[in-house]
Amino acid sequence: MSDNNKADDGTPLSVKIRERIQAARKRFHANDNIAEFIQPGELELLLDEVEAKMKGVLDSLVIDTANDHNTHNTARRVAKMYVNEVFAGRYRTEPTITEFPNAEHLNELMIVGPITVRSACSHHFCPIIGKLWIGVLPNEHTNVIGLSKYARLAEWIMSRPQIQEEAVVQLADLIIQKTRPDGLALVIEAEHFCMAWRGVKELDSRMINSVMRGVFLKDPTLRREFLSLIRQRG
Repeated sequence: MSDNNKADDGTPLSVKIRERIQAARKRFHANDNIAEFIQPGELELLLDEVEAKMKGVLDSLVIDTANDHNTHNTARRVAKMYVNEVFAGRYRTEPTITEFPNAEHLNELMIVGPITVRSACSHHFCPIIGKLWIGVLPNEHTNVIGLSKYARLAEWIMSRPQIQEEAVVQLADLIIQKTRPDGLALVIEAEHFCMAWRGVKELDSRMINSVMRGVFLKDPTLRREFLSLIRQRG
């Protein structure tokens, strides 16, 4: 690992970040956001450290990256993919969402979706790809956000190593916090490549998860209406 990837005392940057998190008594599980503990300019240095360690993984896999033109820059590409793309939801701050008051006192069911979601399972780092539907029942105090903003919030939550069951709960908590509706319903249907690519190699198996909050829990008619409408959309 180059000196650029270490603090002045020779400590790897990842250790410094971990120490900050532990000093704050916060979690740093795979699906946690740790952006508040990363200082300006450090993300690029963290990427360098991941690249250096990824080179070690390739060496241990007995891949001749020095002479194989196909894998010569693989360590860098993988590091950039993890830090800047597929796990960016761990390292980037929450997207800025403009919220508006419910001036017209809207109180009818609103459904957003299907939204394409992409993640990676925290067990094998294999892709999870699927569709998300969001149902919102607003009230006069609900904050109104643009339709595209739901997709941005979903991407921020899903761009971390996840298990689907926890991801849908995290997203529900975030949307409730942002909008304060009378009710919220989320359904995710996704294919898990840890089943399709490895293990049983089942190519057409999907997982469906739902979270119901507020009136969606109490009102079976409203719940049926939401589920019926998303089935029509397919």
